[in-house]
Amino acid sequence: MAEAETRWRRMVAHVFRCPPDPLAIGDASKKVMETFWKAVSRKKPNNDDGSHSKLARVLTLLDLTGLGVGSTLGLGAYVLAGSVAYEQAGPGVVISFVIAALAAAIAGLCYAEFASRVPKAGSAYIYTYITIGEFAAFTIGWNLMLEYIIGTASVARGLSGYIDALIDHRMGNAIKDVIQMKVSFLAEYPDVFSFLVVLVITALLAYGVKESTLLNNLFTGVNLIVIAVVLVSVGIKADPANWTIQPNDPSVPAGVDIGAGGFLPYGIAGVMAGAAKCFYGYVGFDCIATTGEEAQNPSRNIPLAIIMSLVIIFLSYFGVATVLTMALPYYLQNPIAPFPRLFDYLGWQEIKWIVSIGAIFSLCTNSLGAMFPLPRVLYAMSSDGLIYKQLRTVHPKTKTPLLATILSGIFSGTMAMLFNLHQLIDMMSIGTLLAYTIVAVSVLVLRYEQNTNFIVSSQTKSSTVVKQLFNLTCLTVPSSLSSDIVKVCVLIYAIAISVISAILVHAQTHLNDYNPLMCTLLAAMTVVAILLTLIISCQPTEERQLTFRVPFVPFVPLLSILVNVYLMFQLDAATWVRFLVWLLVGFIIYFSYGIRHSVQGSGSQTLSESQLDIPFAMFTTVKL
Repeated sequence: MAEAETRWRRMVAHVFRCPPDPLAIGDASKKVMETFWKAVSRKKPNNDDGSHSKLARVLTLLDLTGLGVGSTLGLGAYVLAGSVAYEQAGPGVVISFVIAALAAAIAGLCYAEFASRVPKAGSAYIYTYITIGEFAAFTIGWNLMLEYIIGTASVARGLSGYIDALIDHRMGNAIKDVIQMKVSFLAEYPDVFSFLVVLVITALLAYGVKESTLLNNLFTGVNLIVIAVVLVSVGIKADPANWTIQPNDPSVPAGVDIGAGGFLPYGIAGVMAGAAKCFYGYVGFDCIATTGEEAQNPSRNIPLAIIMSLVIIFLSYFGVATVLTMALPYYLQNPIAPFPRLFDYLGWQEIKWIVSIGAIFSLCTNSLGAMFPLPRVLYAMSSDGLIYKQLRTVHPKTKTPLLATILSGIFSGTMAMLFNLHQLIDMMSIGTLLAYTIVAVSVLVLRYEQNTNFIVSSQTKSSTVVKQLFNLTCLTVPSSLSSDIVKVCVLIYAIAISVISAILVHAQTHLNDYNPLMCTLLAAMTVVAILLTLIISCQPTEERQLTFRVPFVPFVPLLSILVNVYLMFQLDAATWVRFLVWLLVGFIIYFSYGIRHSVQGSGSQTLSESQLDIPFAMFTTVKL
């Protein structure tokens, strides 16, 4: 035992260049942990306006709005309205879309403020790097990669399935006759068509951002025209009586369960469940925030584009849900293809094909919009040294991150070819919701950040902390104490909201039975969340002049955290397991490569090129 201890001391002494003394080893270990913490929490300075970017700054306000609408307004308009009406909310689906729109708008406001603060490529990744630190930024960037990869693959798979359904599944049957994949976690057959769709989208994005957005604008315009045709044509057949059908109505087929009937046949619970599903129809507008280095006047145009795209998307969803449920009773809807069912019901075959063509164009723009941000996030992370530096290469002619775009396309296409649509969709939302949550947290951190021109005492007494909780000292500008109070309160608030969400989602039966423990815990956590909100609202904020600022801070960002965390708890256990596996792979990359090659780290650490070639070399620079 003594010999083994001696060998261990000698090894540690050799690594940290110190004598084999137990106290010295303890001090070295402490310094290692301090160095490690500084590495994972180092922040990116917000002193670059993006003017030196190698990317082409060519995107106008119209391009950005078209990109947001095109990447978001897809199957949500053609499928989601009928699906939610049939399965969850009935005619109350219109309220579900309103609630989901409010949730998306709150997240959009937070993105809009950050876009005016940080006009750089990378979206939530950059925002987190500036406000929270490097490790959190890498985690968000890695999650965004997952979102965009699966988003691209799922839309391509959906496009392939839609076209295949229009030709009576001849394409899928032909491929299955040649090859089948009899593996439980894979699709029935390799969808070669979806792989080719992704490659075409990849070629467009690699060719040039202006050319690809021009095509996106064209397809988005066609999509909006088709939706307008649907609203006008179906609106003629709209009958408000379909919102008030009762269970004893003679028009209801025998044996069909229509719930309680009326406008809310499945109650408020059905509307809220529908809102959780409808929220995913708004996911995608955040791709606008990744164009910070390619947008003209990004601090103005990106916030405007986010808000305008959300308004257009909401009006489209709300209008489609209204005319669809008024023209066809909710219990007769087809949850997979509601509009073909509606037009067959009305006998409108010509309109059916017009809408089908519109759906194809919509899915094409969805594919383009889903993949557009992925190379930008790779470019941003590679430029910061957190992932392999080859991915930051920008082609001198096309002004696009060429290698990152090609690899994104190959990986997304392979996913689309091997997995079916449901397997892909299961993983779409969790990364997005986490990114939205971190952006809301980052808005709070920056808004209450200490003013560097304000000097405070280095010694803080407990009485001063208590007074500052409710700002009894009447501070008008943030101090280090008030900033720290906000950070701690936000952390505790997130924990309280997580407990509340877990109870509401997974302990509903206990609440219905008035279980004393669950009811008391829910009430206690609610009081804590309200108290923390009050404490945060008492703290002074910075007054930097921005093109856009989130209104009603801290209430809007805190509400965004509440909504996003609640929706994350709606996801099943299998989704969380796959998500954790994805995170594990990312952490291996970060701790074996990113932490040593970080640009911020190279500025604060004096590492030689030879040391950079040795895993975890930064920790061997600690000396006693």
